[in-house]
Amino acid sequence: MSNDLPWTRTIRGRPSVGSRAERSRTTTMRDVEMFTEMTGDKNPIHYDAELAAKSPFGALIVQGGVTTGLLNAVVAEDLPGPGTVFLETNWRFVKAVRVGERITASVKVEFVRDDKPICKLETIVRNADGETCVVGIATTYTMPLLERQTRDTKDAA
Repeated sequence: MSNDLPWTRTIRGRPSVGSRAERSRTTTMRDVEMFTEMTGDKNPIHYDAELAAKSPFGALIVQGGVTTGLLNAVVAEDLPGPGTVFLETNWRFVKAVRVGERITASVKVEFVRDDKPICKLETIVRNADGETCVVGIATTYTMPLLERQTRDTKDAA
């Protein structure tokens, strides 16, 4: 059996160990509001500027889900790519992300299973100063979204 077999019907194919991808964006108050709309998280550290200024964070911060949400985009769009979902995540939040801060989410392929389209990824979110905000690992599954090529479709080609 070829090592690529479980990956042949995935859109991007089998990733290589050591492959990397990243995405960057600047967080906004609208991100906070949209996350609150989805989840109900109205923690004052996200909305009360006066309170936030007196906190250890020194300013309004975005919810953790806003920060890690950029990792969802990297995994689903770039590496491993379309059809990929998280099976497991283990993230440490080591530095809060302030509203208006630019962040970069990156993944690196650490392990690729031969029997299933499953990867283990190193995941990191850094701010514009290069400081780590979130670090951890994730296990992903990439769904085979390409049509199965049957004997009939091969013969017709």
